[in-house]
Amino acid sequence: MQVNSSTTAVVTGGASGLGLATAEALAAAGAKVALFDLNEEAGEAAAKRLGGVFCKVDVTSEDAVDAGFAKAREAHGQERVLVNCAGIGNAIKTASRSKDGGEPKHFPLDAFNTVIQVNLVGTFRCIAKSAKGMLGLDPLEDGERGVVVNTASVAAEDGQMGQAAYAASKAGIVGMTLPIARDLMDEGIRVNTILPGIFNTPLLAGAPEKVLQGLSASVPFPKRLGDPPEYARVAMTMIECGYLNGEDVRLDGAIRMAPR
Repeated sequence: MQVNSSTTAVVTGGASGLGLATAEALAAAGAKVALFDLNEEAGEAAAKRLGGVFCKVDVTSEDAVDAGFAKAREAHGQERVLVNCAGIGNAIKTASRSKDGGEPKHFPLDAFNTVIQVNLVGTFRCIAKSAKGMLGLDPLEDGERGVVVNTASVAAEDGQMGQAAYAASKAGIVGMTLPIARDLMDEGIRVNTILPGIFNTPLLAGAPEKVLQGLSASVPFPKRLGDPPEYARVAMTMIECGYLNGEDVRLDGAIRMAPR
């Protein structure tokens, strides 16, 4: 799909990090972009700068997602591109001992479910609702109606201690990529997923410099954190390369992490 002024796009988690970088790349190519996010202040500012529209959306809420798509489509029309970057994480061991008295405890199931609901169910919710809308679009010259790009993580294949919920949610995104691509193949809608490694996003903004240096050193090459525009370039390739479908691509500087 050639991205230009006739392209309409929705980016979840679009107010910061990977989502914002992708929204910027889409807007730079001429696309009309709607940003879904919970951060109203950052989202409104980004949308104004990009000439897009901000929609305050909690991806765990059916009503909020419906309202977000309705607002985006009222402003720009039905989206042909959906990029899912909304996500959260936590770090809790499956079972452990309290630091105070050494009492056994387990991963709070509410905390596990929250990560699954945001990262996995929220991603699928947005895909399903966007794809339904794409079915009503006229196909382009190559028969394509739309493109979906999802965000998983290298944790889907290489999860660390404390990442049971996060890794499960991201592995679920990887696992559903090919089946969804096959579900939508007769309608001309492609689906691909990026598995980022350690990226310089707001999630790491508060980390001590020593920690950031250690993370950078753990990457084989280049020995640094990934930059969000690098994610955006891969997302744009997935959008524009018409033969790329049902794929999961690691973007991680060849990192393969030992348990830590």
